[in-house]
Amino acid sequence: MAASVRVHALEHAYGEQRVVRKLSFSLAPGRIGCLLGPSGCGKTTVLRCIAGFEPVQGGEIALSDRVVSRPGHELPPEQRGIGMVFQDYALFPHLTVAKNVAFGLTRLSAQEAARRTASMLDLVGLAHASGAYPHELSGGMQQRIALARALAPAPELMLLDEPFSNLDIDLRERISIELREILKAAGTTAILVTHDQYEAFAIADEIGVMKDGAIDQWDSAYNLYHRPRTRFVADFVGQGVFVRGVAKGESRIETELGDLSGVWPEHVAPENLVEVLLRPDDIVHDDASPWQAEVCAKAFRGAEFLYTLRLDSGTRLLSLVASHHDHAIGERIGIRLAIEHVVAFPAV
Repeated sequence: MAASVRVHALEHAYGEQRVVRKLSFSLAPGRIGCLLGPSGCGKTTVLRCIAGFEPVQGGEIALSDRVVSRPGHELPPEQRGIGMVFQDYALFPHLTVAKNVAFGLTRLSAQEAARRTASMLDLVGLAHASGAYPHELSGGMQQRIALARALAPAPELMLLDEPFSNLDIDLRERISIELREILKAAGTTAILVTHDQYEAFAIADEIGVMKDGAIDQWDSAYNLYHRPRTRFVADFVGQGVFVRGVAKGESRIETELGDLSGVWPEHVAPENLVEVLLRPDDIVHDDASPWQAEVCAKAFRGAEFLYTLRLDSGTRLLSLVASHHDHAIGERIGIRLAIEHVVAFPAV
């Protein structure tokens, strides 16, 4: 049975260095969560605390309403019902794929273990490779073996620590989608740790963006991209630039590209300077527009170009444009704003 997860006011330090600060989140059974953030933000430490590898120094961790960690009380890792997939997969090179998957099934009879192993290999699409050895398979296949081995004992919770760091970018994208499908098919609650937002977007139902040991925002990928609550989240998730504006009455913001209707932070008074977040998909190529921008750089992405544009004021913007609009560096093109979610922060 899949576990619910509740982490409340978690604290952890290594000596004098505090790496987790009053961190809280919850996850319903069968949901996939992700801790996303830059290196050193404390996300792997949180995962290790949940697994029972690190004692907590404040707060508590509960799995299905059973407290497994709090100061002075630590349930051993093997009693938590947790499966774990590591960065390096930690496969046994001298064992076949089937024996790797069956390694944690010692409590089952030989017949039951064989049936469970076959079921897991079928789930991850590797039934045909049961007799092979890990070194004979690709990195993506090895990742799936590690996942099958972790799922075989039917854990209540699966923890994944940067599971795609050893894969190339193209394979990482495909395996991310496969991983989500496998976890959903198994009905397992899971928590992923990564610094790669695209992995987080592809796999997780809910994502917590971490900064300095705390979660800045726990939300869906859509809301993190379109409705970031902090300047850090806006900077870290997706691409974009900030354009200066002036907060006016009636939820209006004046910018050099025209007026916007939006909501600025409560503590920003009218006539105060704000910075409006503009994503590449907020800037639309439109030859009929009165606003012009110069093409400074462009990156071909197959179906589209990512253009870097410069306004007459010197402000730089990013814009995604269909690739049949192939504009030269130095060319001036018409642009207009097409913003559905206006996001503004106090000017810095």
